[in-house]
Parts: sequence; structure tokens; C-alpha cells
Amino acid sequence: MSEEKYIEISSKVRSDVKLQIYSESKREDSLQEIEFADAIANGESPFQLMEGYSYEYYFSNENYELEEIAGIVRPSRRGKNSGRITPKIYVGTLQLTVIESKSKELIDTIALEVRSVKADYRSDYRFMLEEITEKCTELIMQCNSPVNQSFSSDFEKDNKTAYQRFAFVRSLIYSDEFNNAVNKIISSPVTEWEEEVEQIDIRRVKRIRNSGIRQIAGNSNRSRLPNNHPLHKLGLHTIPSKIQSSKKIETVDTPENRFIKHVLKEFHSFCSSFELIAKGKAQLEAKVLVDQLDCFINHSVFKKVSRPTTLNLNSPVLQRKEGYREVLRAWIMFDLAAKLIWEGGEDVYEGGKRDVATLYEYWLFFKLLDLVSELFRIEPKQIEKLIQPSNDNLSLSLKQGKNIALSGVYDSGIRKLHIKFSFNRSFSGKQSYPDSGSWTRTLRPDYTLSIWPNGISEEVAEQEELITHIHFDAKYKVENLQKSFTEDVDLNEEKMDQREGKYKNADLLKMHAYKDAIRRTGGAYVLYPGNQEVRQEGFHEIIPGLGAFPIRPTRGDDGTNNLKEFINEIISHFLNRASQWENMSYRVYDIHKGKPDKLEDLLPEPYGDERGLIPEETTVLVGFYKSKEHLEWCKSKGLYNFRSGEDNGALLLDKDVVNARYLLLHTYGDKHSGELLRITGKGLKVKSGDFLIQNEYPKDPKKEMKPFYLTVEIDDQVNEEFKGLEWDFKKFEKFKTGNQSAKPFAVSLSELMKEKVQY
Repeated sequence: MSEEKYIEISSKVRSDVKLQIYSESKREDSLQEIEFADAIANGESPFQLMEGYSYEYYFSNENYELEEIAGIVRPSRRGKNSGRITPKIYVGTLQLTVIESKSKELIDTIALEVRSVKADYRSDYRFMLEEITEKCTELIMQCNSPVNQSFSSDFEKDNKTAYQRFAFVRSLIYSDEFNNAVNKIISSPVTEWEEEVEQIDIRRVKRIRNSGIRQIAGNSNRSRLPNNHPLHKLGLHTIPSKIQSSKKIETVDTPENRFIKHVLKEFHSFCSSFELIAKGKAQLEAKVLVDQLDCFINHSVFKKVSRPTTLNLNSPVLQRKEGYREVLRAWIMFDLAAKLIWEGGEDVYEGGKRDVATLYEYWLFFKLLDLVSELFRIEPKQIEKLIQPSNDNLSLSLKQGKNIALSGVYDSGIRKLHIKFSFNRSFSGKQSYPDSGSWTRTLRPDYTLSIWPNGISEEVAEQEELITHIHFDAKYKVENLQKSFTEDVDLNEEKMDQREGKYKNADLLKMHAYKDAIRRTGGAYVLYPGNQEVRQEGFHEIIPGLGAFPIRPTRGDDGTNNLKEFINEIISHFLNRASQWENMSYRVYDIHKGKPDKLEDLLPEPYGDERGLIPEETTVLVGFYKSKEHLEWCKSKGLYNFRSGEDNGALLLDKDVVNARYLLLHTYGDKHSGELLRITGKGLKVKSGDFLIQNEYPKDPKKEMKPFYLTVEIDDQVNEEFKGLEWDFKKFEKFKTGNQSAKPFAVSLSELMKEKVQY
């Protein structure tokens, strides 16, 4: 066996059962045994492994073995008393079952703690669970649920959800806020003055009030006064030995302190009830909490406090004084938290698990929900969908793999946008364009923000390329994404890592997958508990883009302000009606709305001066020349004229005509035409009839010249690819026969090439 560091665990049931565990890693803290008190305080086992590492185990006695756990505990083929433990991404208490090899009899259970690779995962886990509890109870209150309910805990009735409910309540009671609040009350409790009545020797009385005079006159157990005493003159010969006297004393037995003691006892009763039915780690956690509450209740301050007869929740002390207001708030939330069942909680802590990465994903949902609700003004009625009544309990509808969508309309004053915030929305890979989804395989980002113009449905917005999706993914275990997003990597080294199953750029590639595979995606971003923000833009605008935002589980500066600023920039981007993104969306819609034409022909390559030569968008004007002299005049003068106005043969103006790049001419008796000329000027120009005559235009003496003509500048220097070709212009759909054959019209370059004459 290796001489590496190991831990040895002895069974409390049988002295000959000793389990040795060895780490296969050189990392010092991958295997350790911590102080028992530290383990108890954190509800953990003192024997601690680390996620993501592998371990060997060994029983010195060959009669014992560990029961196999699929994917985690695997006995060796050489001997059942040894094997490997591979926790992978599991975090929390791992229960190992020791059995007798031959009889398979259960001997003992051994608890191991699998820690997260992140050093601060304990505090992160506690903080996030506290915040989720807080958010959930706030949601319940928003839903107008009653907060003054009679509380009773019957864990035996619903044992399956017992730990879930306990975990929510534990996050309230075990929080630093609650503990600090109780300690503040103990160190500086609210007091009041009350009168205390006692029997005192009459000789100790310093000042006698009316009640004292009456007692002197009428009380029994009297003593005779000396004969020379001044009171003899008043006819008073005896006085009582003692009289009752009252004094003001300061007491902590106030209504507010009675309420605090009542709250502590109610919490104690809840935790004690759970401790009776809990097992293993859960029972240990409950015991720690019961002991803590015992310490509070048995403090000398509360020993002087009596039971409450009424609960005055309108007390200014309870509502405003530091310490008291926090306990009041916890008590109001207590009933609700104790009744709350969270289906997704099974992913986080059921069976001793402490899945901090999954909890981070749920915690981020509430952080994003706050941002989206604030910035886009999502109605509270939408948010109420998260909390649903279930028998005597309340159910939180939040679970991995279950799509939750909240929507609203954002009105900026200049544009209304429909907003939809989704959790775990799946984009199916089975839908074909132009439907929504992925064009490869089904993908499911953690969170998706979808934006489209108000007034149309989401389906129509998808069909017309008017919707934009922005995705976010939670990555708790990522420490630093700066290198992945901004620095080049050694591709050979990356290839070797991939062969070994290591994918260092997996998070970056996942964002690329969302952006490039999910239709109409504007950006994809990682959310992680780090410090560095990364934003990369595809072109000149905020989207399309990739990046990462640090969102940390901490009070104070948690990083959400930077994300809020980014979403505000997104809003400004969508309010810009001249954005390149909106222009590109239209172009995509316009290009793909119909089936593509097929054009396999020799054409000029679209680069340089010909970069805009797209066959479907390049226009060719088809015109008529009346004689050989007319054609020669056009070529020599570099000018061709069309009739203007509303004449039968006038050129009808539209954007295709104005932007035409070629001119095809034909004349009487032509079956085909090869007279293709290049339009060189910038659009059409108006020339007078007199101007044409002055430039020796071959005028028909039988016809009057029109006052004005539309002209284009031309030359015969067409592209090499068009030289020597002829086209059957009579097959064009717009060509008219008879006396309409000279009427000009426009066709696309695609239409022109389809009618190329084949010889």
C-alpha cells in the first residue's frame, strides 16, 4: 500500500472494522480530518474528502467491504475489501455502508464529508439558502397569503419534505442576522419601571405619604411610643413596627421581551420536533440548533421574563428597535418558511447533499428576477405564479429542467417592448426554420431574456426575425474566465488536454453554442462568483456578444450593479431604431422568407467595386433603341434616354430602377439581344429635349421631342463574364408584345441569366 497520507476511521459498532482512505492527489487539503467541534458547528463529518478527486480505500480485515454506490464507490476486482471512491461533483455528506462480505449483513454506516473545491463554499451555501428563504417568504407575502397562521409541525405525516422545511427554517434561525439580533437584545434589553411593595421597619421610613399615615393610624402589631415623644401631643401613643413601602425598580419583564422569549420557544419546539424524526447529518444539524436556542432561552435575561398574554405586534420597539425588528421579521417569515415545500430543494440538500453549485443557480434566478422586475416592470401577478398552494403547504415552483417564464410589457415612452424572462427554457433542435429553437440539437440555457416589439405574438416575432434572445449560464465553480475569453491558448496543448478529457474552454464554447445554434440569439454570458467582468462584442454594437459577469453570494457589492448597467445598455440598444442589429434582423428575414433561386452561371465575383453584386438585388434595365444610328449615338455619347411622365412608353420609377447597374437594349425584329451596357452614373438624371438635340440626338422628323427625358450614363465596358452572351428578352415576365414591346422595364440579374441563350 502507498505511504501517502491517509485517514483511518474506526467503527463504533465493531472494533475490528478499520477503514483507511488514501488520496490519489498530491493536493494537501484533498484529504483531511478536521476538529470534531468544527465539524459539529457546520453540520459535517470530521472525515473530509474533496470533490473532483479520486481516493483509494482499504479494510485491513478482509471480512468487510463497502456497499457499491453507482459512479461513486466501486470495489476492486482483486479484493472486495478495497476499491475506489470518486465523488466527482458531489458535495455534502456521503454515507458509506459497511457490510460483511459473505453474509452481506449490514455492519455499520460511515459518514464522509465531500467538500467543494471553493474554499468559501460553506459561507456561500449558508448565505444563498438564507437569501432564497427570504425571497420566497417575500413572494408569499406579495401573494397576500396570511401571515398569522396557527402553526403546528407534523413531520411524521410528511417525512419526505421534512428536511426541506427544516432547511428553510434553519436558514432563518442559524443566520448571522438572527444571532446578532438576539445577542443585541440580551446585551441591551428593553426595560420599564414598575413599583415594588415591601414591608420595612418604620424607623427606616424617610418620607411618609398619605398611605403611610393611614397605616400608622390603623395597622396592627404596634409598639408603644416613649412618653416624651412628640406624637403624644397629637394623641398617638402607639405606632406599627412595620409598614408597606413602594419603590420604582427597572425590569426586563416587558411585553416586547415576552414576545422574544415566545419566539425562541416556538423555534425551539419546531427544531426539537424535527430532531426526533431526523437521522444522521440532519439530526446533528437539528441538535446544534436546539442547543443554540437553549442557550438563548436559559440566559439570565429571559429567566426574569414571564410568558406573554397578548402579542402586541404594533409595538414601536418591535418594529423599529435594532435586534427586536429582526426577530419580529424572522417570526413573521417562520410560519411561511415552515410550510414551504421546494421541489428543487431535492437537488440542493436531499440525502445529505450540499450542492452549492445548483444552489447558486437557484440563487441567481432570484437575483435576475429582481433586476428584470425592476428594469422592465414585470407585474407582481406574474411573479405570484412561483408560489402555489398545495394542501396545507405552499409550493415553490422552481426546479432544474422545469421551464418557468415570467413576462411583461416595458413602455419607455418611445417604444413598447415585450419582455420574457425564462428559467431553464429548452430550445428544441427538432424545429425547422423559421420556427424558434436550435438548428442543431436541443439546448437549455439557465436563464433567457427574450425581447420583441409589443403588439405581436412571440410566434410571429420568431417568424419575422423580430425577437432577440440573450442567455445567461450559472458557473459557480469557475474562478477566473478572463483567460478563456481574452487570451489565446496553445492549440496543441488544448488538443492534448481534450484527449485526456479536460476541456479548459468548455464554458466559452458553451456560450458560443448558445449564440450560434439558438436562432435569433443576441448574446450569451456566464455568471460566476469571481471579480473580473468580460465583454466582447461581435461588431460595433453591444450585441451580438459574449462575456462573463461576476455575481458573488455576499451582502453589499455582489456585482449585480454591473449586470444592471449592462441590461440598461441592452434597453438603450433596443430603443435605437437605426441599430445595425435591427437592420441585420430585417435582412435575415427578407433573405430567408422565400425559397432560394438556383443560379449556376459564370458571373463577376463580388469583391472590390463589385462587392454589392448580388444577383437577386442587382437590377438590369431593359430598353429599346429605334435604329442603328440611335444605338451608335448612345454608345458614343455614353447616354441613354427614357421617356418620362405618364406616357405609354414612360419608365416607371422605383428603387430597383433607380439603383440599376446594367442596361440591355433591343430593337425591331430582334429575337435575342447581346447589347448589354454598364450604367456608370449615379442614378437617373433629367435632361431636356433641347439638350439631346444640341448633342446631335438622331431625332425622328415625324415625331415631336418631349420636353424632358430620364437619362442614364453608360459605357460598353461590361464585365468579361458577360461579353459574347445573348439573352432571350422576350421570355421576361414584364416584356409586352405588339405596340408595347418598346416599353422599358427592370429585371434582376438572376432573371437575366436564366434567359441566357444557349448555343
